Amino acid sequence: MAGRFSPRPTRTTVRGGEVVVPRQGGEARPAAGSGRTRTWTPKGPLDLGLVLGPLRRGPADPTFRATPDGSVWRTGRTPAGPGTLRVALRGGVAEAEAWGPGSEWLLNQVPALLGAFDDPDAFEPRHRLVALTRHRRPGLRLTRTGLVMESLIPSVLEQKVTTDEAYRAWRLLVRKYGEPAPGPAPGRMYVIPAARTWALIPSWEWHRAGVDNKRASTILRAVRVAARLEEAVGMPPEEARARLELVPGIGPWTSAETVQRSHGAADAVTVGDLHLPGIVGYALAGDRDADDAVMLSLLEPYAGQRHRAARLILLSGRVPPRRTPKMPRGDIGRL
Repeated sequence: MAGRFSPRPTRTTVRGGEVVVPRQGGEARPAAGSGRTRTWTPKGPLDLGLVLGPLRRGPADPTFRATPDGSVWRTGRTPAGPGTLRVALRGGVAEAEAWGPGSEWLLNQVPALLGAFDDPDAFEPRHRLVALTRHRRPGLRLTRTGLVMESLIPSVLEQKVTTDEAYRAWRLLVRKYGEPAPGPAPGRMYVIPAARTWALIPSWEWHRAGVDNKRASTILRAVRVAARLEEAVGMPPEEARARLELVPGIGPWTSAETVQRSHGAADAVTVGDLHLPGIVGYALAGDRDADDAVMLSLLEPYAGQRHRAARLILLSGRVPPRRTPKMPRGDIGRL
């Protein structure tokens, strides 16, 4: 009965990385197919929906799926090639299975993906709201994918547009130019296109997907140096961000959104966002008109953990009452 009254996800908590994954217990179910397998036991509680939620780009993301049996499926283009990964928690043990040329790479990455290198104990709440949210979300860990382009490209698509527009563009482009997910993945799952494939997408297809020339040009510049950008995985987050920002069109907002996922960067707070400063300002100081400077000042007590603090604030669901209409949704593909 208690689960029936759990708070439902909102747009704000979803942005904080909340994805509903049905909880399954008891005996481990049989493997979903003839893929490679491994298990890993996390230290402490782990919530798959919170850990992997930031990797989902909308409810119809063709690279991510949460299924009723309690599994999370995701695809990736690894250094070894495309692959599909299924992860489920059974009795406190993470069971993983993978298919495709990149299966071994994906399985080796499972502990990092599930937050093994994250240190939530290093975080000390300084506000009652943050402490309460942390208490209610004990399974939060920061994921580390070890892949840059799969987070960079959708982050560029999200620049200066509504999330619905960005999710639609991501969905259309990946389904049209990606390749079907290896293995017995749920229907309509795809692996993101290779760098060269992104570079060969015609201009009119970007337009049909609702992507303006500025964002398309940024992605084209990035995929031309994709190998160099992927090397940033081996750098500290700040150095990785500096390398990403050498590409024209990639600024602090985009680089932060990328390393939060690729590196599990606990301090990479997103600046330049339309809504986040007001949400943080309202939650911590009742200031709905806070700008980036005010937000950074309020998050200063969390230095080293500012991204985690911002995520907990988003997951609290506390937002200022709406005073203006939503940002209108556009579609340049209809022009």
